[in-house]
Amino acid sequence: MEPAVESGTVGAQASVQAKEESKKRSRRRWRKGKVKASAFSHSMDLRTMTQSLVTLTEDNMAFFSSQGPGETARRLSNVFAGIREQALGLEPTLGHLLGVAHHFDLDTETPANGYRSLVHTARCCLAHLLHKSRYVASNRRSIFFRASHNLAELEAYLAALTQLRALAYYAQRLLAINRPGVLFFEGDEGLTADFLREYVTLHKGCFYGRCLGFQFTPAIRPFLQTLSIGLVSFGEHYKRKETGLSVTASSLFTGGRFAIDPELRGAEFERIIQNLDVHFWKAFWNITEIEVLSSLANMASTTVRVSRLLSLPPDAFEMPLTSDPKLTVTISPPMAHTGPGPVLARLISYDLREGQDSKMLNSLVKSEGPRLELRPRPQQAPRSRALVVHIHGGGFVAQTSKSHEPYLKTWAQELGVPIFSIDYSLAPEAPFPRALEECFFAYCWAVKHCALLGSTGERVCLAGDSAGGNLCVTVSLRAAAYGVRVPDGIMAAYPVTTLQPSASPSRLLSLMDPLLPLSVLSKCVSAYSGTETEDHSDSDQKALGMMGLVQRDTSLFLRDLRLGASSWLNSFLELSGRKPQKTSVPTAEAVRPTETMRRSVSEAALAQPEGLLGTDTLKTLTIKDLNSKDNSETSDTPEMSLSMETLGPSTPSDVNFFLRPENSQEETESKDDVGSLGRSPRVRAAFPEGFHPRRSSQGILHIPLYSSPIVKNPFMSPLLAPDSMLKTLPPVHLVACALDPMLDDSVMFARRLRDLGQPVTLNVVEDLPHGFLSLAALCRETRQAAELCVQRIRLVLTPPAAR
Repeated sequence: MEPAVESGTVGAQASVQAKEESKKRSRRRWRKGKVKASAFSHSMDLRTMTQSLVTLTEDNMAFFSSQGPGETARRLSNVFAGIREQALGLEPTLGHLLGVAHHFDLDTETPANGYRSLVHTARCCLAHLLHKSRYVASNRRSIFFRASHNLAELEAYLAALTQLRALAYYAQRLLAINRPGVLFFEGDEGLTADFLREYVTLHKGCFYGRCLGFQFTPAIRPFLQTLSIGLVSFGEHYKRKETGLSVTASSLFTGGRFAIDPELRGAEFERIIQNLDVHFWKAFWNITEIEVLSSLANMASTTVRVSRLLSLPPDAFEMPLTSDPKLTVTISPPMAHTGPGPVLARLISYDLREGQDSKMLNSLVKSEGPRLELRPRPQQAPRSRALVVHIHGGGFVAQTSKSHEPYLKTWAQELGVPIFSIDYSLAPEAPFPRALEECFFAYCWAVKHCALLGSTGERVCLAGDSAGGNLCVTVSLRAAAYGVRVPDGIMAAYPVTTLQPSASPSRLLSLMDPLLPLSVLSKCVSAYSGTETEDHSDSDQKALGMMGLVQRDTSLFLRDLRLGASSWLNSFLELSGRKPQKTSVPTAEAVRPTETMRRSVSEAALAQPEGLLGTDTLKTLTIKDLNSKDNSETSDTPEMSLSMETLGPSTPSDVNFFLRPENSQEETESKDDVGSLGRSPRVRAAFPEGFHPRRSSQGILHIPLYSSPIVKNPFMSPLLAPDSMLKTLPPVHLVACALDPMLDDSVMFARRLRDLGQPVTLNVVEDLPHGFLSLAALCRETRQAAELCVQRIRLVLTPPAAR
């Protein structure tokens, strides 16, 4: 009997295994079919895709309408009717946008801008619905057809298609209002207020559930799903007064109910991004620096010989002028907001090079655990002829060089040069210009002491991503203003070049971007500009209890301290290229009589272009003004700009990109419709009759962004810098993402530099999200994009004669 039992057991196991293998093969065939169908759909022109989708939806509608009065059949019929309606309504608008999108490209070899990205995203949604409709038509009679599952997915993508149609109408509105070739919004105040009031009320949760990351490459989507689960789980811990360090990694990414219920996850995701403050995002983005996660990242990254955290002393030093090396200028330590203090930076080198183990450098090492020295060699490698100075991203509010260390180690190996990554102070505790001052001070220190870093300094490249890309450009502008050596080139990956609250077609994508949601962008800008405010009536803030009160009081205290102490800190006293006026604030020589012949860091940090010295001019300055402004009149004679105290505290503007203040609603509604200069009626009338996009269940977005004049400062928004400043930049290499809300920042910045005859390149990678450098090890596409950044850096580090 036993052999028979055993034989029967083995046979049963074999049968189960065969069934499992059959299921796996079926899933593989379905995935391959989906990929092929998607590729085929994307090869179609827009009209053919729409017609094919309409034909399939009509066939499915007829089938499910004939299936009796069942609820599921009725809903399936209705969802296909909705898909048909939205597809037919969307196709003409997308065709119009695609027909004019080429006018906004940098050149014919770089077909990229926000209009193209929006059309591509809508095509991705249509392609998925086309594939799903085919699947339903082929399998609707099968007993294995999961009607409820397919219904839920179709309803989710219908919601996404509806919202995309609304964005397409908004983009069409921008196209009608803006000047030819200009991507950023230039409407008047009433028009802008209407536009923003409508935009911020749009429903977003549909993009964070089943549709999460549908526009990106498939290899990215599992990561985004894990990230979204971690985000909503972290939000629950945050409400229970737990900080980032007290949350374990396992508790973050195992939120069961959010993993199995995409609709619940999407709704919670929308609530979190709309209601929680910048402190939450700072804590969440820093979660990668938890010891367990950072150790795992280091285990998977390249092994380097040197990775040391240095603390640069806040001591002034001299730098030679490029125009006459016999003359020097004093580089003072960072002063803004908190006074002098050390600057942290990390030295990363694949090989141990001469100077990197010197006594002087060892005296600067800040302890953070055991020093990593593997693969001992009999002698040190010679100094490299080049040096990379890196500035990390993180929205100006989060992360450090440690967060970016995995891909920096790969850079160090592939480039064969030391990398000096700067850990600048973060907002909102250290708002602008503290980060700029620290990065400039550290850059100058690295150039002066490059021998200690294992380099001869013959070629220096500034490299950074996102907020770090912004700081790379502004550090170069500041170096030119000081007259010291500017880097030999800049590599900026997906940088933000304007922090001014302006809409653009690519920024419309922030409605669906899981990494750069609209409200999060606004909170980062508010924090960095020093105008962060807290909505004390928010229920989530109340849920924080004492921790929320401490955060609120600390934030208000720091803000008052910044405003009250700005005069003696001289945070905003800078050179601007003209003689002092009688209304200017006291010069640094008057404030610091012991250094009458030297210029402090604060004196050259925020040089304002001509025409920016008055408050009224600052408040009305736009990209259009700067583009049409003749900057040739700017002289080379220094002049001091206004301080923060002179400008006064920021007040809520009637117009901003993120939220229209409630008290200006009646005033805006009472204004006449704009009809001059060929402009169309208000944005409220942009939707055709009968179309109603879905609105957010979270109510009005309570995240007022104060439109402070400081966000128009060229050292905060380099896209707004005058021609005379931009002409001082070295060659700039931009690597942007086609689906990034910040794409238009790179396109417009490259166009400005190209128009000035400045050397600039723009490479745009497809189907990847903002921040792909931190995901470099995730898939083939991110590795290729990261390699593109390495190629741009290598181009800077290669002497022109050797190219």
